[in-house]
Amino acid sequence: MTRISTFAALIALYHPFCTAKPMPTMLPWEAPLAEFWQRPADITKADLFNGPWGQSAAPQPNDTYTFIARKQHGTNPGVTVVDSAGREWHVKQPPHTELGGAEGPIEVTLSRILSAVGYHQPPIYFLPSLNVRDDKGTHIEPGGRLRLADKSLKHLGEWSWQQNPFVGMRPYQGLLVILMIFNSSDIKNENNAIYQVQRPGDGPKQWYVVRDLGTALGETGKLAPQRGDPDIFEREPFIRGVSNGLVRFNYHGWHQELLARISTEDVAWASDLLAQLTDQQWSDAFRAGGYAPAPARRFIGRLHQKIAEGHRLADTYASSDPGQ
Repeated sequence: MTRISTFAALIALYHPFCTAKPMPTMLPWEAPLAEFWQRPADITKADLFNGPWGQSAAPQPNDTYTFIARKQHGTNPGVTVVDSAGREWHVKQPPHTELGGAEGPIEVTLSRILSAVGYHQPPIYFLPSLNVRDDKGTHIEPGGRLRLADKSLKHLGEWSWQQNPFVGMRPYQGLLVILMIFNSSDIKNENNAIYQVQRPGDGPKQWYVVRDLGTALGETGKLAPQRGDPDIFEREPFIRGVSNGLVRFNYHGWHQELLARISTEDVAWASDLLAQLTDQQWSDAFRAGGYAPAPARRFIGRLHQKIAEGHRLADTYASSDPGQ
């Protein structure tokens, strides 16, 4: 038997739900799982307002930001600015024609949730507006999602959903489930980033990060789906059915092949992670994204319903170590 066929056989034994298309690039016991996901010590202790980078890294609302450049690509306008401390920020602003809601608040909120349950995230924050100084003077610019170009993170490029070391592993499957719970339609490789990490301590020196996840909390679709709309989010189904232990989601976006082999156990695992968040943490995550209390409560209420639905899928699910 060749090494390739041996590898395929081992993968099939390791996770019976791997497909031919999404394929791990390493044997499971060689995959550096900590670069993708790390088990939180205590999810209930996570700060979901300031996020994992803390208040000290946050942009100051009353600061004056110096204009560097205007964004030249993508569907959302944006600017690069530098604050009075010399820190560079990449600002994603609301689109001129909004599709049910701006991406910035959604992205910050979902980033807070992902970081709390063990997925690496860069420092991002939300400000509704900015004082910006350019060659025309100082004026107010629309705010949005601010991502800090932190010196401890060097962006190396993107990684592929279809081919990476973690395909088929429970945290990989669980991340896809979490994105389904939030009705994310941004599951595409250009939104994934690999960072070289230069931080003190013995943590991983490389991160596989999912970012730019602002098309969510509405409907799913391939072309301009409505996002950030509590009316749509409340009425959209979560799970369409289960066949032979595999879950069919109400998902209409790109790369549906990634969801073809997600098991009820994968859904239960992700639901269990999210269920550990406290009511205050859910509220703080939406407050971090600039949401008013009323729409935040509606989104959170529907998210709780979907988490409960995920739990009901696998009454026989037994907790196991996802890193194995």
